[in-house]
Amino acid sequence: MTPAPPDAGRHVPPGSALRLTVVVGESDRCGHRPLYTEIVHRARAAGLAGATVLRGIEGFGASQQIHTSRLLSLSEDLPVSIVIVDAEERILAFLPEVEALVTEGPVMVDDVRVVRHVGRPPTS
Repeated sequence: MTPAPPDAGRHVPPGSALRLTVVVGESDRCGHRPLYTEIVHRARAAGLAGATVLRGIEGFGASQQIHTSRLLSLSEDLPVSIVIVDAEERILAFLPEVEALVTEGPVMVDDVRVVRHVGRPPTS
């Protein structure tokens, strides 16, 4: 495991923030690793407050082909969303890195209001 950045364990204070959501295919790659893994690791290295990867059970994109976990033949490239919430300046600074990585699928930023952000204490 790579060491945590110096500001690891940072919380997003209550109030206005931005949510970065990136939707990619489960089979999308960046070198030898899944694209969603690359984005999460880069977000951590950039000192962002956190990132979550959500695996979709069904969806379609620009190709209009439906990918679903219900049919084995179409379950090879399910949608995966990476969600990152942090202060506006941190998200905007990280956005060009994400845009350079993502060649297919939406990259979205929207305003959110953080009500509470409580994390676990860092482990050694």
